Amino acid sequence: MEWYLKVLKQYVGFSGRARRKEYWMFYLFNAIAMIVLTVLDRVLGTDQFLHGLYSLAVLLPGLAVTFRRLHDTGRSGAWILIALIPFIGVIVLLVFMCTDSQADDNQFGPNPKATF
Repeated sequence: MEWYLKVLKQYVGFSGRARRKEYWMFYLFNAIAMIVLTVLDRVLGTDQFLHGLYSLAVLLPGLAVTFRRLHDTGRSGAWILIALIPFIGVIVLLVFMCTDSQADDNQFGPNPKATF
C-alpha cells in the first residue's frame, strides 16, 4: 500500500525514475480497487460509474509511473507509444516494465535502488 500511496503523492510527476516494485505495486492495488469498485457498481446498480470515475482519477498517475519506469530502464517515456502496435507492442512494453533498472545514475536521475 505504501508504494501505491507514493505514486499518488507524486500524482503527475513524469520526471525521475521508478523501481519495478513501485510500478507493479501501484498496478496491483489499482487492479484490486478496480475489482472492488466493479462489484460495488453491480451491487448499487450505478452502471460502472464508480469504476469509471476511479479510472479517470488514476489515469495520469498511471501514465506518470509508467514514464518513470521507462526512465529507470534508460528509455524515454515516448516508448509508451509502442503499445499502439497491436499485440507485439504490448508484449515489448511488458518486457520493458519487467527489465531491471540501470545500475548507475542515468540521464533521468539517480538510481532509486541506491536509496533503499
